[in-house]
Amino acid sequence: MSAVPLPAPADSSYRHIAVERVAPTRHVAHIDGLRAIAVLAVIVYHLNEHWLPGGFGGVDIFFVISGFVVSTSVSQWKEGGFGTFLGYFYARRLQRIAPALLACLLVTSLASALFIPPAWLSNANEMTGSHAFFGLSNYFLANNRESYFSPTIDFNPYTHTWSLGVEEQFYLLFPLLFFAWTRGPGGRRLSMALVATAIAASTAWAWHLGHIDPAAAFYPITTRLWELAAGVLLHQVLAYQHAHSNAGGAAGLWRWPLTAAALVSLGLLGFGLVTSLPRTFPWPGAWVPVVGTLGVLGFLHGQTNSFVQRVLGCAPMTYVGRLSYSLYLWHWPVFVLLRWTCGLDSTVTRVAGLALTLALAALSLRFIERPLRYSPTLRRWPRAAVVAAGLATVVASWWISTQITQARPSLSLSTVTRNSLDWYPSALPPPRESPACRIASEGAAGSFGTRVIYSRSGCPAPATKPATLFVIGDSHATAYLRLLTDHVLRTGSSIVLYHNAGCTFVSLQPEREGGICPAQARAAVDDMLARAQPDDVLFLAALRLPRLGNQFAGFDMKPTRRAFANAPRVQRTNSERDAVTLLTPIAARGVRIVLEAPKPLFRAPPFRCADWFDASNPICRTGLAMPREELLQYRQPVMESFGRIVAQLPAASVWDPFPTLCPGETCETMRDGRPLFFDGDHLSGYANTLLLPDFERFLSAFPKATPLRNSGVAQP
Repeated sequence: MSAVPLPAPADSSYRHIAVERVAPTRHVAHIDGLRAIAVLAVIVYHLNEHWLPGGFGGVDIFFVISGFVVSTSVSQWKEGGFGTFLGYFYARRLQRIAPALLACLLVTSLASALFIPPAWLSNANEMTGSHAFFGLSNYFLANNRESYFSPTIDFNPYTHTWSLGVEEQFYLLFPLLFFAWTRGPGGRRLSMALVATAIAASTAWAWHLGHIDPAAAFYPITTRLWELAAGVLLHQVLAYQHAHSNAGGAAGLWRWPLTAAALVSLGLLGFGLVTSLPRTFPWPGAWVPVVGTLGVLGFLHGQTNSFVQRVLGCAPMTYVGRLSYSLYLWHWPVFVLLRWTCGLDSTVTRVAGLALTLALAALSLRFIERPLRYSPTLRRWPRAAVVAAGLATVVASWWISTQITQARPSLSLSTVTRNSLDWYPSALPPPRESPACRIASEGAAGSFGTRVIYSRSGCPAPATKPATLFVIGDSHATAYLRLLTDHVLRTGSSIVLYHNAGCTFVSLQPEREGGICPAQARAAVDDMLARAQPDDVLFLAALRLPRLGNQFAGFDMKPTRRAFANAPRVQRTNSERDAVTLLTPIAARGVRIVLEAPKPLFRAPPFRCADWFDASNPICRTGLAMPREELLQYRQPVMESFGRIVAQLPAASVWDPFPTLCPGETCETMRDGRPLFFDGDHLSGYANTLLLPDFERFLSAFPKATPLRNSGVAQP
């Protein structure tokens, strides 16, 4: 959030503004108080959204203040043409925004490399940070479908930079809207008309996009411009009124009515921070904090020492207001790093987070913001040179951040990152004894989703051509990639993997297979049938049970289990019938079908509980171990469905990884200090190596079948 100082208004006609190059302008205390309200609201909301449900509206307060203040700071500029104005304006903006932002981004890059392992929960982090250096993180988040109110956002240390992106994009538009204001009375009227048009267009677009795509509407400048432009227009109206009025400010009979109106506006602002609903932003939800902020700024303008000004301008409020930009920058990475490590759920961790935020913000203000913003040396530079140096620093900082990210494997303190082969089921590297023998892959995209063909290259040809192994599914299918590629290296087989992100296959859970998933499934089957030969194998791995937790929270198993066990019999019958219908043409081709029996499930994600700095995280208390018998009972409905499916498809059989993963009375996520699961239901790389021998024995024994104990399902 930009916290540009505002010169004192009153009767000066803003005469202080033109000397900004020589000396810092004075702050208006009540604007600092508004900034304090805004940043504190955001921080409270980010600590616990239930404490201040509309606290995210603090960003909207900042937007209005930024539009108002940046207009005031250049409204009396008369030193040259448009090019000179651009150099002057952008030099000031870069000196104000870039130093602290770049320092925060670089420190966050290093902290992320040290403590945050790559995962689904963090897969947007790196790109968000990379875009943030150039003021584009808001568009990355919008295009990546990252809703500001989704749980994954709480684990991205760069999420808060979306609002800085909006402001930086506003600064690209601002000279086009405002320069005419500096050209005289006619230019002032033109500028006001341009700003009013921008407000109308942005509001209309925010309303339209909010109805058709709320997640995308939250972030872009196009839906937020009206908030910043409203602050600009307020300044213009007040300045225009002042220039055409004989009154010397609000005095006499108007003093108390204006103070009362400012107090009502402050109440409206507070009402918005308490009651705002996420689904209504940016329009119409943002109008409450926006109008409240406009009211406070407008009704207090020109007043001196009113009651509201004294409240907003008291020493604690002005201190927080002057620190607000740094507080906003640093609070979010601190909170996110705590969520990734020891947690942010207790009083102790929250207090620690606030203390660390305050310390970093104070250091940033003292040693980074002020020295570079008010540098006598930079004031002597040509404005174009300041802009060029600023842009070069941005690019250099971005490059340093990329180097930090690339060095993550050697920098990281996380055992997950350092021991990636154990944790991630990625493709197997070439064997040391035969480095020329490696995995080759060929990818393609189509109506079937993504198809990748894995084969071996540089290896001796097998004596006989092995069967091709087809795999269709989502992340639970690709979680076997280590096992599959190892199988390719050992046997010379080929793997054809159809990966449909978000679309499972034969999961027996209709709610997981809606939308475009059925069409993708049929397309994958058609493509496979065009390639398959008799005795090839189709391996179907999926999450066929409701999960007990995800990467950011654990669930209560009892209601989940009851809901699954009590699912309508007709729903289960329909799922079985659909599976048989889909698989029958494959079986008719002579392809052998392998159904994966449900694996153990857990409430806690092991990758978030593997180190000294995160072992005490509250999410780890939800369960890294489960009773074996309880899980066997939980999966029994699926095993019964498999029995009925196999009875109708003689070419199908069931491979059960459960005994290998859970041989004792208690199922655990770790074995001998090495992970069996990455999160609550995805296999680790190490588990793949444990399961490979059993999987290959199963394939070699196919198609001989004997009854599967306690399930009625046939297996080799």
